Amino acid sequence: MTPLVFDIKRTSTTDGPGIRTAVFFKGCNLDCRWCHNPESKSPRVQLGLLTEKCVGCGVCRTVCVHPDSCVICGKCTENCPAEARKLYGREYTADELHGIILADRDYYLATGGGVTFSGGECMLYPDFMAELAEKCVNSGISVAIDTAGNVPWSHFEKILPFSDCFLYDIKALDPDLHKAGTGADNRLILENLDKLISAGKRIIIRTPVIPGYNDGDELEKIKAYCARRNLTHELLPYHAIGESKKAALEAINHL
Repeated sequence: MTPLVFDIKRTSTTDGPGIRTAVFFKGCNLDCRWCHNPESKSPRVQLGLLTEKCVGCGVCRTVCVHPDSCVICGKCTENCPAEARKLYGREYTADELHGIILADRDYYLATGGGVTFSGGECMLYPDFMAELAEKCVNSGISVAIDTAGNVPWSHFEKILPFSDCFLYDIKALDPDLHKAGTGADNRLILENLDKLISAGKRIIIRTPVIPGYNDGDELEKIKAYCARRNLTHELLPYHAIGESKKAALEAINHL
């Protein structure tokens, strides 16, 4: 299966060590209520309407070829003069992505950076990730995986030979709290983390600090958990940017 990409960030300094290119894949099997990237949840192409940009010119209606049943062809996004309509999701081949990633190789080598596969949940697509990662490694590019870990261990086994760093999300240790916030318990997530530790991979635990959810005793438990295992732990501040993206997706549904 070829996954869709909804964003590519070049020269990123927040998606792992050094300067990196971060590739964000669509599709996620968690449903975090605070999700910063709601456009990443569905594996399909989606259309969004940025209402704050819309000037009501009507161009989108004049170019639409399926006014009664949107097929997400992208005509309206291509012709919107205010850039108020946006498509989330594009298919790339592994070779195409490798070419984009390779363009900044000198920056990676100079800073200890590389490429980061993120999402959504990039580990839902282990065969594609392994193919792309192998191309990057063969070009001397370090590969990091940003994952919530809620996938079968067999998915990790496919990517392990080509990755040297995992940015691993731990949102909560309490299984009931984790399920309340994400829609799934964390048994598989913690089991996979233990296996990654045993595999000797570099691991950076990342915790989004969500007010009223995990910013009290639960956060202290996560810190202690990481300390016992000598794991690097990074805190990610909560921001509300996901709300505007969610609104853009919902606005289309209300037209």
